Amino acid sequence: MRGRWAAPLLAVTLAVPVATAHAHPADYMYTPGGEYAREIGNPDDGVGMFMQREADTPGSFTQVGHEPLKGRGMNAAIAVHKRYVYVGSRTDGKNNNANHAGVFVVDAQDPAHPRIVNEMGPPYEGNPQESSRELRVWRSQNVLVVLHTNCGGNGAHQCQTPSRSAFRFYDISGDNAANPQLLYQNTLDTHEFYIWEDPKNPERALLFAASAGSRFQIYDISPVLNKQAPVVLFDGVHGFGNSNGSGIHSFSVSNDGRKAYFALLTRGFGISDVSAFTDTDPATNSYRLITPAANRVSWPGPGAHSAVKLWNKNWVYVSDEVYGKVTGTGHGCPWGWARFIDVADETRPVVRSEFRLPENQPLACTTFDPPRTSYSAHNPTLTPSIAFSTWHSGGFQAMDITNPASPMQLAEFKPTPLPMVSVEDPRLSSDGDLPGRTDNKVVMWSYPVIQDGLIYTVDLRNGLYILKYNGPYQQEVDNITFLEGNSNQGDALCYEPVEGQVPVDCSAHTDTPGGAGGSVPATLSLTLGAPASFGPFTPGVTKDYTASTTANVISSAADATLSNSAPGYLTNGTFALPQPLVVELSKSTWTSPVSNDPVTITFKQHIDATDALRTGSYSKTLTFTLSTTNP
Repeated sequence: MRGRWAAPLLAVTLAVPVATAHAHPADYMYTPGGEYAREIGNPDDGVGMFMQREADTPGSFTQVGHEPLKGRGMNAAIAVHKRYVYVGSRTDGKNNNANHAGVFVVDAQDPAHPRIVNEMGPPYEGNPQESSRELRVWRSQNVLVVLHTNCGGNGAHQCQTPSRSAFRFYDISGDNAANPQLLYQNTLDTHEFYIWEDPKNPERALLFAASAGSRFQIYDISPVLNKQAPVVLFDGVHGFGNSNGSGIHSFSVSNDGRKAYFALLTRGFGISDVSAFTDTDPATNSYRLITPAANRVSWPGPGAHSAVKLWNKNWVYVSDEVYGKVTGTGHGCPWGWARFIDVADETRPVVRSEFRLPENQPLACTTFDPPRTSYSAHNPTLTPSIAFSTWHSGGFQAMDITNPASPMQLAEFKPTPLPMVSVEDPRLSSDGDLPGRTDNKVVMWSYPVIQDGLIYTVDLRNGLYILKYNGPYQQEVDNITFLEGNSNQGDALCYEPVEGQVPVDCSAHTDTPGGAGGSVPATLSLTLGAPASFGPFTPGVTKDYTASTTANVISSAADATLSNSAPGYLTNGTFALPQPLVVELSKSTWTSPVSNDPVTITFKQHIDATDALRTGSYSKTLTFTLSTTNP
């Protein structure tokens, strides 16, 4: 890898009778192809950016276990409850479910050897025209929730059409955990959903349903415990505009139930007040925006996919999901990435920083844009210090979010793809062999679930993975009993407690070793001193002329090199001196970090008595570059 920053340009002007030098602002340079790039300062739009692909990240992942799920492909979301993992399907059970499109029940009591112990099939799962796209567990009440939605035909999800929608709620208590029993079903439809359990009453939970359209719903699902229908608390428009593609794709809800953070597709991001629904007074069920519609923050492309607030910070993590370009306009390279939004003023949210992989850099798209592959951010789960996110063919990412204005990569995991699967996703894993890569057959997809210090995630193509994180803030992850990005259950209430909440065991979070720490951003800085100046050139006299200036070097890299462009010849209009300009550096290499190290830059010009000199100024512009091979 090689990082390269262009330092301020130095224009060395040699004149008869006077010479001057001046400097210009630094250039920010990025070279595609897997190199490291790190911004110094902020660009004109004020948005900090981080793009990285490093061989030696501060942390790493260990693959603890893997279940290939019969090599079926087209896996969907997961739900994790105690020893079992439930895995849905993006496609349907055509031909009497011959392709195993039911919900798999995986026993992960031994996380090194997870194994399928059941497939939930017909009559409730694995049916034609139904895709078990989204799964959640209402943990305290032992209820599995399965959403069937958006089962597209050939070229999308390979389903038999038309799509059929349904919510099904299952009892997974006791022995039913391995063989779930139906509690209730309906034919309601939505796209994704968030489970909010009342911190003061675990027997009460609300389901926030994001339809990907202009409307959304809030249901009280408590009645399903008695095999009765959920109660509709709200069914209306989100209020951020109703143009095409402006629906809520997904959202998260604060632990206290007061605020919802909306990922609004092409409408971007906004915040609403939902406290009237999470309280227990039916007379107060009114909905209002906190972010005025005119102040929502948006950007080009298919738009915001997921929105999760950082713990105890006025920031929200928002990801885009962008498929291969065969999907349609706006899809394809540079795909989607993560944005960090400052919500200190909730009425005027502002994008302050971004995290991208090299494939998310537009410059890379000129040479790499496979049509049926996606290197896009997808679903995140956040600890106080780390954002874990699936990233399609970008694998599984861990980001340091202790300073959300400057997120940093901690670790990356990409599994070895299965040789083949029964069904490839037409828009995410259907490109053939790509020169020099196999990660186009990796499609990390689900919200990560952390249970007892291990991370559970699904690759749409390659199956279930159980990972162990190693590195900075590892103890924070090891202490987690349960955490996921699409509910407020488990350790969420340890990070942001709610007044009056039922007792929650947070003992694992109270004995975390203390101390102090900090991080150093990747830095290369080159500053030039006062202008260099030669004295007058005297015609007819042989003489060596000398001028000098200084440079100041700051580098956090393991090595650094200072170089300059070819000096060439001083010119005065169409006239050039016969002898070349010579540049000498008092120091040009460093083998460790350095701070404010001075360098003398010496310029030499030889003139013979027979050299013809034209009246006026001779000059030559040089570029000095500070670079590194080990950021």
